[in-house]
Amino acid sequence: MLVSEQPVAAVRRPATGLWSLVLAGVLWGTGGPTGSLLAHETELSPLAVAAYRLAVGGTLATGWLFVARRPLPRGRAAWTRMAVTGLLAALFQACFFGAVSLTNVSLATLLTIGAAPALVLAAERVTGRRRASASMLTAVALAVSGLVLLVGTPAGGISTTAALTGGGLALLSAAGFAAMTLIGTRPVAGLDDFTATGVSFALGGAVLAAASTVTSGLGFGPTARSVGLLLLLGAVPTAIAYALYFRGLRTNPAGTAALIALLEPLVATLLATVFLGDRLSPTGLVGAGLITVAIVLNARGARR
Repeated sequence: MLVSEQPVAAVRRPATGLWSLVLAGVLWGTGGPTGSLLAHETELSPLAVAAYRLAVGGTLATGWLFVARRPLPRGRAAWTRMAVTGLLAALFQACFFGAVSLTNVSLATLLTIGAAPALVLAAERVTGRRRASASMLTAVALAVSGLVLLVGTPAGGISTTAALTGGGLALLSAAGFAAMTLIGTRPVAGLDDFTATGVSFALGGAVLAAASTVTSGLGFGPTARSVGLLLLLGAVPTAIAYALYFRGLRTNPAGTAALIALLEPLVATLLATVFLGDRLSPTGLVGAGLITVAIVLNARGARR
């Protein structure tokens, strides 16, 4: 009986991790609309919103650890991992919003989210972790093409200097996310996903808060609506979503995870269409379809 159950468990673990990645991508999609509503309500800068997002998400996660009386991890390896993850999270958040301020949301999203899977696959190929199969390359090509159609052509009026600087920041943001994804595939003994998320993001939030204080400030007049939005942003697309993402990385390749992350702009666009009154163009619908097909192909390949 025990012998026959072992293969089933071996099959279910990667499948569970894959669904954790999918759910993380869906929850990330709520971050854009929630962050936009928060910025509109409080008039905070994008960098300040990112600082609050990481800080509140990290605080909520670590607070739950204390309520549940779960001890913090011990050992140099665990704390090194959390510090590196926190710094990488602060890096890609700060660079992304810096790219947005110099260019626009569509161009920054296109370069950051589109480049991340390619960077992960290249790193896996160079380090010998994984060879990029024809089906994987096809999925990436479909996903990036779909992302181009989904976000549209960036508006004009961007100077050459701003475009180059913003593009460089977006690619640096993608590199930060790719590095965090690759590191997350190697578990550390005694460090669970929720603890890693909480402590790492608390550290990353502190870094961004210091940067925001120098540049734009963190002050705003709290109201019931703004506090609710802030808690929602910190809990759902941050603490919960990233804990699920790190959990999924334990049993799935980094390239698979990075490609599934394309669910974020897809879900954010759909939510903006339904709740914020945005309209999805025919090309946007085609782009959404291509991203969906790419993620399905990628997920099927990962399950095999």
